[in-house]
Order: sequence, then structure tokens, then C-alpha cells
Amino acid sequence: MNIDFSVVFPYWYILLKGLGLTLAITLTCAVLGSLAGFAISLLRTLRNPLIRLPIGLYVEFFRGTPLLIQLFWVFFCFPVVFGLTLSPYVSVMLALILYMAAITSETFRGALKSIASEQHDACTALGLTPRAKVLFVIFPQALLRATPPLLSNVVSLFKESALISSVGIADLMFIGQNISNSTARPVEFLTAVAAIYFLVAFPLTRLVGVVESRMLRRYAY
Repeated sequence: MNIDFSVVFPYWYILLKGLGLTLAITLTCAVLGSLAGFAISLLRTLRNPLIRLPIGLYVEFFRGTPLLIQLFWVFFCFPVVFGLTLSPYVSVMLALILYMAAITSETFRGALKSIASEQHDACTALGLTPRAKVLFVIFPQALLRATPPLLSNVVSLFKESALISSVGIADLMFIGQNISNSTARPVEFLTAVAAIYFLVAFPLTRLVGVVESRMLRRYAY
């Protein structure tokens, strides 16, 4: 077999469309999942075991099971168990949001623990409501401290999103695999897909280092 990467160029637009869908799903699930993760981290600080226990079980389940199984369960089992009909895209995004919420909740929980108790005491002394305390004091500081691991989580989610091709979502991986099968050129197209993932993920991993070394040293302490 002669390897010829020129066969990839006629399909560049289709591959970019797949990349666009991958990025859209990743960013949407990252934002919604991170917000949900912050809410979960707050719930895990409560002393009520009726709240902490199920929330803790949810987090440990989604952190301790493969994402592929989670995707399959939401896609195939969720409609049967709950009697709801979900589109493939909604199913995939629900699974990714639940996964992202679980892993980011631990990130935010660590960030919340790093906030000095004096901050909470100051909010009480100023008479701030719990909502104002969370929105204007706790959340900004927790977000600042959690930024590097959150960016790492987003990069991981971007790479893990290749699994959604297994349930028929036309993302970058799905399109690249279909083209490689139809053209009998798996080496060229799968290599091209890997290169695209790398070109997107590598700058983000470098960004994590920049944020950690510059922004946090200046503002977090």
C-alpha cells in the first residue's frame, strides 16, 4: 500500500465540519458541566447526610466508570428506564454534562477548601445573604483557584468526546472513520484526524501551564 496524504485534501471541509461539531459539543458540555459541578461541590459541603450521600455516590460513580459505558447507558437505557425519548445529540450531551459535572465538582471542592475561613466570617459580618456570598465572594475565588485543573478537564473532555462517534454522532472521529472506510485509506485519514485533535489540544495544554504560572501567582494569594 502506497501512503499518500494528498487524498485527504478533497475532504478537508467535511473534516472541519466534524471538528466544528466536536468543539461545539465540548464547549457547551464544559460550561454547563462546570456550573453544575460548582453547585454539586457546594452541596457536598453541607452536613446533611441525606444530601451528601447521594451526591457523593453520583460523583464517585461517574468518576469511577468508563465514559463509554456512561454514553451507552444514557443513549440506550435512559429512555427505557425513564420513559423519555431523547434525540441522539441530547443523549450525548446529557452524558457528557453529567460526566463533566462529576469531575469538576472535585476540582471546585478542592478550591473551596483553599478559601480561608476569614472570607466566610467577613461575609457574615457584612450581613451578606447566602446567595450574595456565593455569587460575589466564594465563586470568583473558587473559579480563580480552579482555573488550571478546569482547563485540563476541558482538554480531557475534548479528547474523550471522540467516543460519541460510537453512538452515531457525526463528529470529527465519526466522519474520519467513515471516510477511511469508504476510501480504504485508514492510515491517511485516521492520521489526519489524530493530527487535528493534537493541533487543537496541544495549545490548550500549553495554556494550562501559562495560566498556572502567571495568573495564579499574581492573583490567587
